[in-house]
Amino acid sequence: MRILIVTDAWEPQVNGVVRTLRSTRRELERMGHEVGLLTPTGFRSVPCPTYPDIRLSLLPGRQVRRRIREFAPQAIHIATEGPLGIAARAYALRHGLAYTTAYHTRFPEYVQARTGLPLAVTYRFLRWFHGRAEAVMVPTQVVRRDLLANGFSPSRVVLWSRGVDLDVFKPGPEMPHDLEKPIFLCVGRVAVEKNIEAFLRLDLPGSKWVAGEGPALAKLKAQFPEIRFTGVLGQAELATLYNAADVFVFPSRTDTFGLVLLEALACGCPVAAYPVTGPVDVIGDSPAGALDEDLRTAALRALTLDRAAARRHAERFSWEACTKQFLSYLHPFDPGCEDKPGGPVPVPVARRPSAR
Repeated sequence: MRILIVTDAWEPQVNGVVRTLRSTRRELERMGHEVGLLTPTGFRSVPCPTYPDIRLSLLPGRQVRRRIREFAPQAIHIATEGPLGIAARAYALRHGLAYTTAYHTRFPEYVQARTGLPLAVTYRFLRWFHGRAEAVMVPTQVVRRDLLANGFSPSRVVLWSRGVDLDVFKPGPEMPHDLEKPIFLCVGRVAVEKNIEAFLRLDLPGSKWVAGEGPALAKLKAQFPEIRFTGVLGQAELATLYNAADVFVFPSRTDTFGLVLLEALACGCPVAAYPVTGPVDVIGDSPAGALDEDLRTAALRALTLDRAAARRHAERFSWEACTKQFLSYLHPFDPGCEDKPGGPVPVPVARRPSAR
């Protein structure tokens, strides 16, 4: 099957959405599917207000229409609510093509944190954007409940979990360092919605590391000169960093999942986090991490946890299983059907019941 994935988030961005889509494409191709990616590459773009690392495509409609026709997909998945996603949605609706969408991040909460815009305004936009999709894929039950509480249809919001590459992220050599033990590590986008400052202000023994980039990086480096900021690292380097760390601290209260949690656990690094969406869904009541409203308490408790238990917990997650779940929610159609009398013709595929 030819599957088109439309996303406004793509390389060189380093975030959970990009990692999820890259891993999903890899697994789909291993299964024998042909995957097309419609990304900001090749489009004229401008920096996103308040977040210049993200580029927003300018008036992409004509080029989006051309690319969709050239690829002639049998299924369309719209991964993001940006300009490309909006243009692809308009094309699909105009031609009567079924499509699915995904809700990757807590978009209303992020917008409110950056601009002060009321949550109700952004949720209204999300209901408009996702409302005509055959399925809206979300990473956790908690996120599903959030959307249902804000007016989404229960029959359309389905679970699409996340995975980790267990061959890359595994116990092994640690990154050379001269920092005092224990080492507390935070990995992710250095931005206000990630709440990294809450981690940096903790009174903890030893040393702290932060890996990642983002709009708050310069400010936090100046404010906390004693912290080791590594910038963005490749997967192999990141794995050695997880292996060097004694505890992975995840201070975000707004993530829908947190792929970095799985990466740390797969390397045997216990997690400390708040008991909120993401950590609750990944850690639960397992001995792989410590969840507490007092993040310092969680971090100190995580120091006592067994690294082997963290690895065992991560082994429950695989990208292959997640991708099979993704595939089951697609709504295939006959390629080129928008040009045929009578409109789209569904393509029969084996499907399983929607997980809710």
